[in-house]
Amino acid sequence: MLPPAARLAARRLLGLASASASQSAARRLSPSPAAAAATGYFSRAFSSALNYHIDSPDNNPNMPWEFTKDNMEKVNEILSHYPSNYKQSGIIPMLDLAQQQHGGWVPVAAMDAIAKIVGVAPIRVYEVATFYSMFNRTKVGKYHLLVCGTTPCMIRGSRDIEDALLKHLGVKRNEVTSDGLFSVGEMECMGCCVNAPMIAVADYTKGSDGYTYNYYEDLTPKRVVELVEMLRRGETPPRGTQNPERKNCGPAGGMTTLLGEPKPPPCRDLDAC
Repeated sequence: MLPPAARLAARRLLGLASASASQSAARRLSPSPAAAAATGYFSRAFSSALNYHIDSPDNNPNMPWEFTKDNMEKVNEILSHYPSNYKQSGIIPMLDLAQQQHGGWVPVAAMDAIAKIVGVAPIRVYEVATFYSMFNRTKVGKYHLLVCGTTPCMIRGSRDIEDALLKHLGVKRNEVTSDGLFSVGEMECMGCCVNAPMIAVADYTKGSDGYTYNYYEDLTPKRVVELVEMLRRGETPPRGTQNPERKNCGPAGGMTTLLGEPKPPPCRDLDAC
């Protein structure tokens, strides 16, 4: 008879062995990356596509890519903030700059170029680019619409906002419209819970020099479609709350508290400080 600790260890080992066998079977049944791309497997399991890079004519390590002259000046300015032996600390802002230059997404050739600049193996840049969801590794629209999917926005109707966008644009999530203007993605909490539901719009129409990233809050399905059409016409919608009765994050109808100068704390004389 084994002691309790030994029996527990044996059960855990059996569980690990069973899980490993199941994973091996799943790998044998899954298509190869090339076959998956050919059969559309990734479109049915988009999360799987995020784990792979498959070379294509517009995204492969052999394609020429470099920062523009103006952006190279920005790269040098970024690197000036860090000691010479910590250039890799500039990878995140350089990836962001590359994404702005390349129309909203970062090809693997751009990651390789950044790796050469900071003097690290390319995998060090890949690790950063694949960890942060703000870096797009496939094409997005000139206007990349990001719907907040966190609980407060979901309770306030963010799924209806996303459904209205997808239906109006005739795409699925993470697809680009045929004219290349729009794509719809999801991003977790953007910090505007009090103005839920909301979207962020990354505007890549003017390159890195004219790049903007704006929030549109207190949305309705009707209003979000109106915003899309304003963008399509080249207009600049008013950012922030879309509720005409609100100002910034204040309540509808105006402030009801904190209407004057707050009284100083009675415990001490602030003027004596």
